[in-house]
Amino acid sequence: MKNSLLLIALSLICIQCHNKDSLKDIPNREPIRNATLIGDENIQTPYGDITLENNYITDESATKLFDVMDFQRAAQAYIWSTPIVSFYTWIEQQNKNYNTGELGQFAVFKSLKEKRGIVTGNLTTPYIIQFYNLSNGPIEITYPPGNTAGGILDLWQRPIGNMGVTGPDKGKGGKYIILGPEDDAKTYQNDSISVYQSETNHIFIGLRLIDQNPEVEKNFKKSLRMKIIGKEDSPVVFIEDLDKEWSATAPRGLEYWRILNTIINQEPIREQDKVWMAMLEPLGIRKGTAFQPNKRQQRILLEGVKMGELMLRNLQTNPRFAENYWEGTNWYKSFDFTVPQITEYKVELDERAVWFYEAVTSTNGMVNPIVGQGQVYMTVKRDKEGKLFRADKTYVLKVPKDVPVEQFWSVVLYSEATRRAYDNGGSEIKDVALNSRMEQLKYNEDGSLNLYIGAKAPKGMETNFLKTTGKDGWFIYFRLYGPKEAFFDKSFSLPDFERMEE
Repeated sequence: MKNSLLLIALSLICIQCHNKDSLKDIPNREPIRNATLIGDENIQTPYGDITLENNYITDESATKLFDVMDFQRAAQAYIWSTPIVSFYTWIEQQNKNYNTGELGQFAVFKSLKEKRGIVTGNLTTPYIIQFYNLSNGPIEITYPPGNTAGGILDLWQRPIGNMGVTGPDKGKGGKYIILGPEDDAKTYQNDSISVYQSETNHIFIGLRLIDQNPEVEKNFKKSLRMKIIGKEDSPVVFIEDLDKEWSATAPRGLEYWRILNTIINQEPIREQDKVWMAMLEPLGIRKGTAFQPNKRQQRILLEGVKMGELMLRNLQTNPRFAENYWEGTNWYKSFDFTVPQITEYKVELDERAVWFYEAVTSTNGMVNPIVGQGQVYMTVKRDKEGKLFRADKTYVLKVPKDVPVEQFWSVVLYSEATRRAYDNGGSEIKDVALNSRMEQLKYNEDGSLNLYIGAKAPKGMETNFLKTTGKDGWFIYFRLYGPKEAFFDKSFSLPDFERMEE
C-alpha cells in the first residue's frame, strides 16, 4: 500500500514538472497587435488569452475562440435583422391584441393607448393598418375614389407601392394586384390594373383618410374591396375603439431569435442575406429547422442580443455616418439611407438599422421629402451643452416663429427604452404630444413659443409642457409636414434644448 502511494506521488510530481516545463516554453503574454501567430505564443486579446503550441491553437483556446466568434456574429446579426424582427413583432402583437390576422381585417389606432403600442407612432393622425402573408396567395384590392392614401411595405419596411392620391389612380380609385416574391408578374399584367410585387411574403397595408369628413370615411369603408385572387371577396372590417394598451417593441431575450428563426422559415432568402444565414447556422438558427438552441447557444444568443442592442443604441445616439443638420446644433435629420436600402456598392446596414431600431416604416415622402410635400423628422438627444437628456431635469426648446410648413408641425415625446410614446401617466395624446394646430399653446409676443420637457413645468406654462418621469430617458421627433424651402436651404433652424436652472 505504501509503495502504491509513493508511486502515485512521484507520478503527480512528474506531471507538475512537465506542466511547468511546458509553461516555460510559452513566451510571456503579448498583446494581439504584436503577436506573430508562429510557434509557441500566449496572445492577449480583448476576450482573454489565446495560446499557441507549435502553431496549433490549444483545445482550451479553441473553445474560447468559438464562443467569441459566435458572440460577435450574434451581436452583428441583431443589427442586420432589426428591421424585420421589429416589423414581425408588430405583426404578432397587433394580430394578438386586435384580431387582425386575416385579409381585410384592419386595426384602427386613434387613442393614446392604441398608438402607444407602435414604435415612435405618429400621434397626430389615425392609423388604419393590416398585415398579410402573400404565401397564402396574391391579392387584388379595389381601392375607392376619394381624398385618401394607401401604402404597401415589405417586411424590410421598404415601400412597394401607393394607392389613392399618392398612387397611380390619383384619388380616382382603381384596382391593384399585390404579388409575392415567387409569383409570376407576367401572368397578371393588365393596362387597367396596377401590379406590385413584394420581395417578401409578409406585407404591410396602411391607409390614411386625408379628408376627415365622416361621410368620406363611411363611403371609403363601405367601398373598399379585398380578395385573394381566385377566391370570393374577403370581409373588410375595421376594428376600432378598443383603447387597448399593447407593445410592438422588439424583445430583448431568446424571443428575439425565435422571431428571427420564424421569419427565416417563412420567407425566401435574398442573395444579399445568404452570408447572414451562414453566420446564424452555428447559433441554432437555420432555414428548415425549429428553434431549439442548446445551453451554449442560448448563453451566446442572450449575450449577443444585448450587445447588439447596446451597439445599435450607441449608433442611434451617436450616428457616426451622419452629420448634424444645422451647424452648431445637436439636431439630426432622420433617414440617412435610400428607399431600397442598398446602393451600387453596399447594403446600408447601420443606417437602416438605426432608423428601424428607433422607428418603423419608410416611404419615399419620408426618405426624400421635397418642397411642400412629404414629411421631415428631426430628432435630438443632447442639450445645448452637449449633455444627454435626463428624465429628472427640465429643458426648454425655443421654437422660432413661422416654422416653414405648408401643413403643420408637431413634437412627440418618446421613451429611449421602448422607443414608443412616453408613458408619463397621462391618458390623452396632448400629454405626450404638442402641435401647431393646438389652441392650448401659449405664444410669445414675437410669435415664437417655448416648449418645456422634463420633470416639472414652469409656473403658468403647463399647456406647453410634456412630463418625464423617473429614469426613463427620452427623445423627441420634431415633425414638419409639407416642409417649405426655408427648411431645405437651412435659412430656418431650430436651436438646441436648454437645461433650466432648478
